[in-house]
Amino acid sequence: MVSMDRSEPIPSRVERLADARRRFGDLPERLVPFLSRTDPLADAVVADFAELPPGAGMRALERALDAGLACGSDAPESLHALIASATRVPVWVDWDRVDAAGPLLHRAGALGVITLSAKSLVLGYCSPAGNKPLVLAGRLEGDVGRRLAETGRYIAAVCEPGGLRPGGEGLAISLRVRLMHAQVRRLLLASGRWDARRWGAPLNQHDMVGTQLMFALVFLDGVRELGLRVLRREAEDWMHLWRVAGWLMGVDEELLPATEAEGRRIADTLMATQGAPDDDSRALVRALIESPQQLAADGAAAAWNRLQVKLGWGFARAMVPEELADALQIPRDATRFVAPLTRAVVRPVEVLRRAVPGGDALVRRVGRAYWNTVLEERLRGSGARFALPVRLASRRPVAAPR
Repeated sequence: MVSMDRSEPIPSRVERLADARRRFGDLPERLVPFLSRTDPLADAVVADFAELPPGAGMRALERALDAGLACGSDAPESLHALIASATRVPVWVDWDRVDAAGPLLHRAGALGVITLSAKSLVLGYCSPAGNKPLVLAGRLEGDVGRRLAETGRYIAAVCEPGGLRPGGEGLAISLRVRLMHAQVRRLLLASGRWDARRWGAPLNQHDMVGTQLMFALVFLDGVRELGLRVLRREAEDWMHLWRVAGWLMGVDEELLPATEAEGRRIADTLMATQGAPDDDSRALVRALIESPQQLAADGAAAAWNRLQVKLGWGFARAMVPEELADALQIPRDATRFVAPLTRAVVRPVEVLRRAVPGGDALVRRVGRAYWNTVLEERLRGSGARFALPVRLASRRPVAAPR
């Protein structure tokens, strides 16, 4: 990693830096500069798209994706550069390992959905500065369930065999989401509502690697907590898959962990230097956990949606560190025992999976069907859009640390 420029001001979001130095050496200082770095390739594309007729830029991207990552002559040079970057595969990429990692998502099945919604995303919302782009972009408004399902669609596409290669849905969604993030960044900087002195750059590299770790490292931790047996080789392949996915999403290669141990050291450093969850953190978590209530239903279906909310709070209480769960005001009631109960059920099932011929394949088929059912229910048959936003939300975020 780069050495920190001592003349560069440190955003006030960075807390307990001296304590973090004692724990992690110079890593915290080397991470700080990434708070001011973004994604120049994607930023250039959305700037050029803004000069075109509405929708013309994204149509150029879709034509390039349909043509196997070949841009038309009328596409902006910045889009040519972005597409070219996605086809220059780093030498460290091992496609066999990427393909071997994907089935873990389907083997996890419902445990993966629980982990992503009750642990990964919840921890991602805890950062009182990192959550500000979500709040200002309207993640508390509209159809929260649909947006969560679009995140699930991205994860599922990334994990499909060949999903991150040219022609794969995971690569296509990665480029769409990368531009969506760049557009949010552009809107935030133009709005006059972004406080760089406090928060650094919007959707910066520091926060981008944090998001990548939510899908990589925190996912592994969560499914293990729920009783899934993950071999060391499987875990390292999973980390490799998300290293590739992070690269395609524009995360600086220097930040992408090559191993689970590297990922944990970076994740622990990020957590050690961020502030306590704020009101926006609590509002985001509430919208996340209570999103099943947005599904139109009555009778037994409505009762099931209410039960999902109660169980969601219980899993979050059990799977998020106690101090953070308290700060997020996650209820502490009997539903928290749903996680150890799940673990008690899953462990003997895991023994059977390994012992019974064809057990692994059966579990993966069931898990894939579960993921497809959940995504279809939330997307309501209309597909994931990943459209570029045209405006920010009306509400303002709460004050972040000075």
